[in-house]
Amino acid sequence: METIHTSIRKRIAAAQTILVTTHLRPDGDAVGSLLGLGLALENVGKTVKMVSLDGIPSTFKHLAGSARVHKKPEGPFDLTMAVDCADHTRAGNVFDDLGKPGINIDHHITNDQFAELNLIEAEQAATCAILFDHLQEWGLAFTQDIASALLTGIITDTLGFRTTSTTPHVLRQAASLLETGVDMHELYMRGLVRKSFGAARYWGAGLSSIQYRDGIVWAALKLEDRKTSGYTTNDDADLINHLSAIDDSNVAIIFVEQHHGKVKVSWRAQKPGLDVAQVAQRFGGGGHKAASGAELAGEMVDVQEKVLSATRQILGL
Repeated sequence: METIHTSIRKRIAAAQTILVTTHLRPDGDAVGSLLGLGLALENVGKTVKMVSLDGIPSTFKHLAGSARVHKKPEGPFDLTMAVDCADHTRAGNVFDDLGKPGINIDHHITNDQFAELNLIEAEQAATCAILFDHLQEWGLAFTQDIASALLTGIITDTLGFRTTSTTPHVLRQAASLLETGVDMHELYMRGLVRKSFGAARYWGAGLSSIQYRDGIVWAALKLEDRKTSGYTTNDDADLINHLSAIDDSNVAIIFVEQHHGKVKVSWRAQKPGLDVAQVAQRFGGGGHKAASGAELAGEMVDVQEKVLSATRQILGL
């Protein structure tokens, strides 16, 4: 029986024009896997269109290929690929006119296998880690630029090798990528440490709203906060990772107001054994046991009430 890796290799070899896309509000793993795979395909002579509907955050614009990422999937394509997307809605409307994607590569445990070929390795620390393990198996090779993209995804999704997904295998992957000559210090600083002045002001707005009850710490960011601070991206500027460091809390939640009457919600579990993915799934989202998200329609106050109630009920807090 043909393995999925043989099937992926054949699909890639047979295609000339390839679309690679990732999820809305892309993080380091989304950007790293988009660029890493896209550049690897270009290096074997493929015509590649890398697409991110929300563009590339300024945090990652130093990575090679970021300036060539498009916001629209103008085809036609011989092959379409999604990376780091747990379901087709995470890619926005990219596939609305393209049909079912050909290949889906992801590490989220809640992935609903929405493509024709689905490579889901939930035990991996990042989608970039999956690509590191299999690119050569698919007839693709590494360059220093590709290594920088993949290492960025691994660094950011493990929060600098601090999450429970940091295994000896992850550290060996990072070491191999480091041996290509990439500047790990620079990737670490840009991906996790450095922030714009606007992001710092945005954090200030979020921290001023912080609340704690029943082992849950949460904060909210409104559209007006984004405008006032000068922060131009529609995410939380990684504030959730700072909330999750607060002592005596079991779960951290951040609510980020979006346009068109929606609120993006992110959960982080600090207590071992808590599965916030099941809470996110209650609201049509997903992710990992320790880190998940969803987007809800409604006013901020109403969404907070629903989410906090469901979080307490499902997790027994």
